[in-house]
This record gives sequence, C-alpha cells and structure tokens, in this order.
Amino acid sequence: MKIPYIPEDAPFNGDQKYWLAGFLAGLHSRLLVLEDKQQPAAGTGAAATTQLHILYGSQTGNAEALAQTAAKSARAKGLVPVVQALGDVDLDVFATMRHVLIVTSTYGEGEMPDNAQLFWDAISASTAPRLEQMHFAVLAIGDTGYDGFCQAGKFIDMRLEQLGAKRVVDRIDCDIDYEEPSSEWLNSSMPQFAASAGSSGTVLESAPEAPVIPGSNKSNPYAAALITNKRLSGEQSAKDIRHFEFDLSDSGLKYEAGDALGVIPVNEPSLVSLLLTQLNADYQTPVPGFDRSLGDLLTYQFEISEPSRKLIEWVGQNTTNQELRHVLQHDDKDALGVWLWGKDTLDLLQLELTRTLAVPEFVALLRPLQHRAYSISSSSKAHPNQVHLTVASVRYHSGGRNRGGVCSTYLAERVRRGEKPAIFISPNKSFRVPANNSAPLIMVGPGTGIAPFRAFLQERQATGAQGKNWLFFGDQHQEHDFIYQDELLAWRDNGLLTRLDLAFSRDQEKKIYVQSRMLEQGAELYAWLQEGAYFYVCGDASRMAKDVDNALYEVVRQFGGLSTERAADYVDQLKKEKRYLRDVY
Repeated sequence: MKIPYIPEDAPFNGDQKYWLAGFLAGLHSRLLVLEDKQQPAAGTGAAATTQLHILYGSQTGNAEALAQTAAKSARAKGLVPVVQALGDVDLDVFATMRHVLIVTSTYGEGEMPDNAQLFWDAISASTAPRLEQMHFAVLAIGDTGYDGFCQAGKFIDMRLEQLGAKRVVDRIDCDIDYEEPSSEWLNSSMPQFAASAGSSGTVLESAPEAPVIPGSNKSNPYAAALITNKRLSGEQSAKDIRHFEFDLSDSGLKYEAGDALGVIPVNEPSLVSLLLTQLNADYQTPVPGFDRSLGDLLTYQFEISEPSRKLIEWVGQNTTNQELRHVLQHDDKDALGVWLWGKDTLDLLQLELTRTLAVPEFVALLRPLQHRAYSISSSSKAHPNQVHLTVASVRYHSGGRNRGGVCSTYLAERVRRGEKPAIFISPNKSFRVPANNSAPLIMVGPGTGIAPFRAFLQERQATGAQGKNWLFFGDQHQEHDFIYQDELLAWRDNGLLTRLDLAFSRDQEKKIYVQSRMLEQGAELYAWLQEGAYFYVCGDASRMAKDVDNALYEVVRQFGGLSTERAADYVDQLKKEKRYLRDVY
C-alpha cells in the first residue's frame, strides 16, 4: 500500500493535512503488520520479506539519522524497514510488531528524549501488554561525559525483556563518536534479524543515494567563510553574546528553521602549549599510532578542556590528592561535579602524581574533540545564502588562569572575518514551524534561547503566515541584555509579533523570569492553546525548561479549571499532537 500524496493545494488546512497524513501512516503500519503475519514461512518457496520496525527516540536528530542508516542496512538484507518516532507509535500496534529495532539517544542526565517519553510511560506501566512474539534489539547513543550514559536505551532494553520480548542481539551503547561502532553493530546484527525473520536475503530496491554534499554531516564538514561577528549584549553586560553569519552561497547546503549548525572547534593554543610543557614534550613530538604530531592532536583532535572519565579515573588511582580519591572511592557524583568545576585536563595533570604519565598513555585517555551544535537563528527563506548563529561566549577565571568555552571563544576571538571554520547542518525535524500558516505560535526563549524563534519569525514573515505569534523573552538587565531589541520591537510594531512579553530578572528587587510572565498571562495563554497554538521552548534544560514546564502545567490546571491529573493529560495530548516542542540543552 502506498501513502497517497497530498498536494499543497488540497482543500485542507495544514493541521488537517497533518492529521490525514498521520491517519494514513498509522493505517499503513497496521496493514503492514497484517501482511507480516500472513507472509509464508521461510522455506515455503516464496520470496519471504518481513518488515523490521525501526523506532527512534531523538532529541536533536542524531538517533533519527541513525534510524535511516539502519533502514538501508535492513533493505540490504531483504527486510522491509518501517521507520517511526517512538512518540508516534500506538501501543496496541506496537504489541503486534514481530521484529523491532529501537535506536535512541539519552537526554540530559539519563532522561528519555522528548519524543520517546510518552512511549516509555506506556511500556513501563503495569498495564503494558506482553510481548512474547516480539524479537528486538536496541542501539543506544549517549555521552560518557554525563552520569546517565545511554540510560534511555538501557531502560527500554530491560523493559522489553521484562515484557517477554526476545533479544536478537545484545544492546550496544555508543559514545558521542558513534558512527563507526554503530555501523559495525548494524552490519553484524542485520543478518541475525534477517535469520530471525526468515528473510530471503534478497536485496530490496531503494532509491539511488544522492551524492554527499560537504556540510551535510559532521564526517564531511564544509569550510564556511565567517562574514559577521557582532556583539549583541551591551558593554556593561555580564555576558558576551555574539551574532555570527556564515556564507553558504557556493555550498549547496540547505537548512530549515529549527535545525542546528554544528561547528568543529579548534582548541585554545595557550592551553595546548601549557599541556606540552607539563608533558615535557614539544609540538612536533611524534605519537605512536598517529600520523599527526602531539601538538596537532591536542589542537585539533582531542578534548583537552573537559577531562575525560578515563583520565579522571587514572589520576584518581595515581595521585596523593585525598579529596579526589575520597570522592571517587565513594562514587559521589555530585561531589565529583563540584570538585571538577572549573578544572581542565591540565589541572588534573598538575596534581601530585605517584607515577609519570607517558605521552602515548595520556593520549589514550583523551576523548575525541567534538563539534558544538548551536540552534540556527535565521530562516533560509529570508537569508538563502547565509546561516546565522546566536552564541554566548563562555569565559571565567579559575586556578589562576583565564578559561573559555572551547567553541564559543574560538568563534568570538580566533576566527577572523573571511576565515573558514568547519561547519555542517544538523537537521532537527522534531522542532519545526507548523505547516499550518494560520496556527498560533507561543515561543519561550530567554537569552540565547531566542535563536530558533528569530528563525521562526523570519520564516513566518517570509511565507506571509497569518497565524498569531507570541514571544516570551528575557535575561538579566533590559539595558544591557535585550539582544535583537530593534528587530523584536519592529516585529511587534508591524504586527508580526502579536505579543512580546519581557522578563528581565535583575531590573527589580524580586526576580522575574519568563515563567513568571507565563503565569501572569495564564488566561490568555490557555486561550491560545485552546485555539490550537503550538508551544515551543528553547534554552537551558537544567532549570529554565523545567520551570517553564511546571508553569505550563499550572496555567492549564488553573485557567482550564482542571484537576492535576486532567492537566497532565492535557499537556500529554499537546505532546502527542506535536504542539509542545522543546529544543533544550
């Protein structure tokens, strides 16, 4: 069965098209499950083809991209891949699936990605169905820099086993450098899925792959000329927030409002020099197993600002520093975080060590240097040959040295106009302007969290969208921290911004935040939600996003006249309808 194409001029509005497409996709999934049940067993003479449901939980798009890679591997083994977000999976349909591969990232300190939370709530409930007929595997991606490394994948893997599903191959937990291990795992696990499914092994036809454009992934970045580096915050501000513009005119790259831009940084030269001195080495010192000098490796290839877990553990085992030894021996994660605050790799090497750390051993303890992803703050419809970023430069003083963010200060201080840092587009299909141009938008983005909403507003203006737009923005002081003030006020004056609510926390004795403004305007905010508004949040995950989430529940409870349970159901429904979306970090 093919999903019928719904033309742009079909007599439906955007939400109706979205609902109809979702209904047809769900129907398609159910029919494929029935087909799967009716397929002849292997060896009956028919060319057996079996679907493999590839379900992903993704916060920023990495797991979704991996799910598409897994689909290519499945086709090569004669399987029919059906790719869906976990949040789009109906639990009754899930219970009928026979062959399932789950690809999921972990958000924050061991939490489910936003588009997997409702799925997890459903399968972890005591009412979850038994899954004895299911064969499954889990590919988890995460970051060993966080305590809850790959925890979402671990939880799902364990829960499916508890519900009776049979594991086809052991789960793999991939670190931030996940491309190679995940590819090897997929190559080794797909034959086992095919054998379990009784697939004929016939390679299924697929569309020819388009050539890889430089800048379309982090393995193949694009050297983009920096054309603008402008300070947005005032000279008296406690922050240094910058507006960057990059030239894409000859790149062939495309992006959408809501996507992120990956920037591959270069480490601070002064820190590299100090590390070389500490190691009693020079820039050209060779390192066995590498075709680059030690200086090059420390500059371009490895993380040196944030100590790796391996390095922390090695130092803990080989130092006389009793505080670090005590924290590690008692596995006190909070105390370790406090002890590590403001410390980099050099600080650990400068502790009193009981044995010398040789250069090859030291390099083996480092993590690969990773890109930094920033929410794009422009619309390609308004700026077809550029991409913009809004970045806060991280700077602080600790241990007698000035320190800075690896990428933010690289861009602010060491990339000159016309120079070409390596960048790539990181799609985030879960954070988009609604297709319905009449739908109202509520956007909460304090500080640099305004970035994607600047892009959203440019997009709405460029497309002539008629829907209302409401922005909650704030920071510390209006005089120094009202970034993009002229643009925002102009959009308010010309009507693009229906409402602009500001919260500058330190301009009065009692601190006021964006969530405070939400509660103050709760009646109207709830009315917008009742009209079908989409609710977006971007910015700090550790505090702001949680406070905004709590405020949203309270608005719905108080102004909707709902019980606590009914308010929770209301917000869950917003998530299911993809009307409550977050880009938090």
